[in-house]
Amino acid sequence: MARAGLTADRLTQAAADLADEVGFENVTVSALARHFGVKDASLYSHIRNAQDLRVRLAVLALAELADQVAESIAGRSGKDALVAFANAYRRYAHEHPGRYSATQMALDPDTAATSAAGKHSEMTRAILRGYDLWEPDQTDAIRLLHSTFHGYVSLERAGAFHSHPRGVEASWLRALDALDSLLRAWPPG
Repeated sequence: MARAGLTADRLTQAAADLADEVGFENVTVSALARHFGVKDASLYSHIRNAQDLRVRLAVLALAELADQVAESIAGRSGKDALVAFANAYRRYAHEHPGRYSATQMALDPDTAATSAAGKHSEMTRAILRGYDLWEPDQTDAIRLLHSTFHGYVSLERAGAFHSHPRGVEASWLRALDALDSLLRAWPPG
């Protein structure tokens, strides 16, 4: 394939597709160069290094996930918004496993500030205001929700829940019911 047409955006999109195929941890400059049929050096005029590529991929994935969550929760509130948020998060993790892994990457503060990470936080805070939660309880609840969603999705993707006869979906729905109950009855600080 000819080198013409390579851009940082095109490389990032290809890296995202590759991450979903082979895993985020296996996305390298060499693997991407092989995908385009070029030498590694051809990519360095568009990206600085493997870390730069991974950061670009994480920023792309955060934006995609934020867009899907925003679309899912639009016009919803309370438990309905919580469930829509959680389901969009889980669906993205299943449909885009490599990209989802990229969303968990620690970003430097400047990159995080200009990425969709803030949008995720604001959407979560909006849901929590519907439960009448304010700081510092919002931060604690955001961490609880992220830990629950990420933990469930990670264990589910690893096959950890499949040895029990109770369906994974039924447990997911009960977990969301429990989160809703907890948020409605948040203990005083």
